[in-house]
Amino acid sequence: MVGLGYIGLPTAALIASRGIRVHGVDINPSIVETINQGKIHIIEPDLDGLVRNDVERGLLKASTQPIEADVYLIAVPTPFKDGHEPDISYVESAVRLILPYLSEGKLVILESTSPVGTTEKMRQLMDRERPELQGKLHIAYCPERVLPGRIIYELENNDRVIGGLDEAATRKAMEFYSAFVKGTLHQTNARTAEMCKLVENASRDLNIAFANELSMICDKVDINVWELISLANRHPRVNILQPGPGVGGHCIAVDPWFLVHDFPQEAKVIRTAREVNDYKTEWLMGKIEQAAAAFQQEHQRDPKIACMGLAFKADIDDLRESPALEVTQHLIAKGYHVLAVEPNIEEHPTLKLIPYQKALTEADILVFLVRHKEFRNLNLKSDHHIIIDSCGVLKA
Repeated sequence: MVGLGYIGLPTAALIASRGIRVHGVDINPSIVETINQGKIHIIEPDLDGLVRNDVERGLLKASTQPIEADVYLIAVPTPFKDGHEPDISYVESAVRLILPYLSEGKLVILESTSPVGTTEKMRQLMDRERPELQGKLHIAYCPERVLPGRIIYELENNDRVIGGLDEAATRKAMEFYSAFVKGTLHQTNARTAEMCKLVENASRDLNIAFANELSMICDKVDINVWELISLANRHPRVNILQPGPGVGGHCIAVDPWFLVHDFPQEAKVIRTAREVNDYKTEWLMGKIEQAAAAFQQEHQRDPKIACMGLAFKADIDDLRESPALEVTQHLIAKGYHVLAVEPNIEEHPTLKLIPYQKALTEADILVFLVRHKEFRNLNLKSDHHIIIDSCGVLKA
């Protein structure tokens, strides 16, 4: 397993729990050391016990270098560069890392979310560097589709889409995943599997954009958007999602741009959804700054602003592409007195974190950015604070 992050480590641990020996590879030595101690470097329910048990049984081991294996899984990041151009350099580096260890009949599976055609590009790289293996490797694509906070359960129970570069590769990959996945395995070709992952997240992004756009409209006419959505969803064929401060995470906030970049003339709705969700974050920043200006004018001092939550979704520690983190850093850069709160992490390299209880007593403006469980049952009196609830934590 090349890549031991939010997807790679849970996948490796689940596979090892089935009695299959797994050799995990990561370029970060501290991650390797942590895993080999039977510990984890991310927050994910049930993962710590699974990893500890796998390591103790000798079924999971981590290293900075690959070894010879029957199956090679690649689960590394695929961010984008300036201009939202997909960056597949991490995937290329992972393929180059395993190249010396490949031999005839081995199965190579790419799980990283990738632009359409990436699996074929990786085969071309293998053919160039190891021409003696041309046509002798099984190469397939199988994207993950899991929700942070439920990764172990969903890795095991969700359906999977598996697409090989040929039928033999598809069959080989189907056989492999059947050893640890209870969900239905759907076979297709690599291009369709790649597109399926992008389309799933673009669809979700589009639905969130509608909710976020609706929240801005409701704010303008003084309508409680949470009540409105609840009422509208009583319609038997309406299911509006919940608005938030934007969209974060390494999937929904990133993957639609792959389609926009590769199909700029066709992906008009997809582009608009991305722009709406990005703008929602900017709009929220403006609302906070307006509240700060009003407080300063009334009290003749600068307010203390508590940013409640930094993760990209509730009850996890993942800060990737987080609009909550973006809002917090923006306010700090503008010179505001910011109290940063994130109950799921102990420390941050650039932010000083404080307990949420302390923020409640010290802040003049409470900005709820993430619907963490710690915030859902707070007994707040609005006359003691200016409250901006961007995620519906107080909607009840």
